[in-house]
Amino acid sequence: MIKPSVDMTEVCRLYNKRLYHIAYNITRDHYLAQDVVQESLLKAYKKMDSIDDQEKLGAWLSSIATRTAIDFVRKERRTNERIQDSVDFENCMGNKYIDAGLEAEVNLLEEQIYAYVDSLSYEQKRVFLLKTKHGLKEKEIADILHLNPNTVKTKLYRVRQHLREILGDRYLA
Repeated sequence: MIKPSVDMTEVCRLYNKRLYHIAYNITRDHYLAQDVVQESLLKAYKKMDSIDDQEKLGAWLSSIATRTAIDFVRKERRTNERIQDSVDFENCMGNKYIDAGLEAEVNLLEEQIYAYVDSLSYEQKRVFLLKTKHGLKEKEIADILHLNPNTVKTKLYRVRQHLREILGDRYLA
């Protein structure tokens, strides 16, 4: 079966704004969103022959843009964390914390949260981290993970409830 050729100029014209909005909603950065759109269209162009149903082109492109935007955000965060770690180390060498008790309490809380997050199932961890680290909405998480939005809400609710039980009400409002 020979597939009809797709004009990428037309695809760009039709879906550019849609992909930009998806990318911007995830990255919250105009220039990064533009990079995501460009990278998404490039990925789509390379795999254009793999799409069978041309009517699903918009959904397919949206999925590519969503995943690409998340990858860009992760890469950006890793880069910023490395820079921040370097700055923190330099600041730490010259400055001491004013309240050692508060510092110890914060460190203990962070350890408890990381230990709890590590104990979650893979799917729960993905839902929780997409919500907390990436700031995605439940609907966006559901789209990315191919879940029902109510399932995402339930998973987040259960994780938060369990965190409240573990950490106590003094840390979580």
